[in-house]
Amino acid sequence: MSENTEKLKDVLMYLKWGNISKDYFGLSRTWIYAPLNGYDDNGEPCEFSPEQKETLRNALRDIAAKVDAAADNL
Repeated sequence: MSENTEKLKDVLMYLKWGNISKDYFGLSRTWIYAPLNGYDDNGEPCEFSPEQKETLRNALRDIAAKVDAAADNL
């Protein structure tokens, strides 16, 4: 398990990572899996850049706020 996968293990199965890749990074739906897993399609190490980590942090915070608002609307 990569370091990123380990850090996100509690939420991995609840999020559509392809949508996060497209909506928050403007990249293909498959792009995000390489840095999440720690390896690219060629088996080479792959990580999020510091800027991408910040984008992911902000995306997760935005999604959390949307989930919180949805819960309040029930």
